[in-house]
Amino acid sequence: MTRRGILTTGVAGVAVASAPAAALAKTAPPSPAAPPPTMSVTLKVNGKTGALDLDTRTTLLDALREHWQLTGTKKGCDHGQCGACTVIVEGRRINSCLTLAVMHDGDEITTIEGLGHPGDLHPMQAAFVVHDGFQCGYCTPGQICSAVSVLKEIRDGIPSHVSGDITAAPQMTAHEMRERMSGNICRCGAYSNIIEAMQEVAGAKA
Repeated sequence: MTRRGILTTGVAGVAVASAPAAALAKTAPPSPAAPPPTMSVTLKVNGKTGALDLDTRTTLLDALREHWQLTGTKKGCDHGQCGACTVIVEGRRINSCLTLAVMHDGDEITTIEGLGHPGDLHPMQAAFVVHDGFQCGYCTPGQICSAVSVLKEIRDGIPSHVSGDITAAPQMTAHEMRERMSGNICRCGAYSNIIEAMQEVAGAKA
């Protein structure tokens, strides 16, 4: 066999080997995936009740922002590490990015919009303004919701790890407030002003 014959045979073999791949490329595209499962969820947000048909994977944060159009609650890290998405659910503060909306069917939810509004501010909102408790303002909704809940936790005697003795009644001290607020990050560094605002509200309601 000549050199030309060997080369010709090799090219033909490659063509035959690649034929199945070409045939596969011409096959019909796969059928579209089935739509994700949904569930009807009734949320009671800031005194208003509404039903939504949601993808069961929708977080409470996304339900509030994308479906209720309450964009005061911010999406920061989306991993429960910054506290920007803090809202109050059934009287307790939670990171709304870490919980699914379907888990809160029928729950009472309060966002920053439900605490107060221009002309009728919540005392904590007013104190944040007086004490410059914010700079860029991105974390502020979560800070305020958390601050309101922290004062209630202390007044209700809910223990924490701050004193080291979980049987001791918590005291309304700056240290106690600061430790309980540690899950809310302020990258502008307005922590001292936030505590001053909380102390003012605590004193006014003592």
